[in-house]
Amino acid sequence: MIITLIGMPGAGKSSVGKRLARLTGYAFIDTDNLIIHAAGSLLQKIVDEQGDMALIGVEEQSILGLQLKGNSIIATGGSVVYSEKAMQFLKANSVVVYLDVPFETIARRLSNIDTRGVVGLKGKGLRELYRERTGLYTFYADMTVKVGARDKVQDVVTRIWEKVQDKKL
Repeated sequence: MIITLIGMPGAGKSSVGKRLARLTGYAFIDTDNLIIHAAGSLLQKIVDEQGDMALIGVEEQSILGLQLKGNSIIATGGSVVYSEKAMQFLKANSVVVYLDVPFETIARRLSNIDTRGVVGLKGKGLRELYRERTGLYTFYADMTVKVGARDKVQDVVTRIWEKVQDKKL
């Protein structure tokens, strides 16, 4: 089984993904790391020097190039939903789980937003970006896991695993 985590930057996809991989014994893939390796550059540098579309393109190619064999947990970048091809690939090969985190929590967690390589921020604020992406995350998700401000990573991992197991039945 392959589980893909989607959601806003700061939603906890990498933290939850690593813990879920440890719990299940599955391989862990962080697509932000794949992008950095493929581009030889930090995400923010790609956005600053080449623009949002360049980062989306590298992200798409990194995902389409995944050799998905065996059980894996994939933590995606928050902008993955801007690539229909990448999302179709992930939906065809995995269970897509949206980590739905309230805006206030995301805003609090993103104290480093100017250095994270967030696609779509130029010309709009974080709240507008959140609204725009929420619709896309919901559209592509096979299931949604609501994450409260006080939820511990382990609690989120447990809810994801229970939902995925229920879906398999």
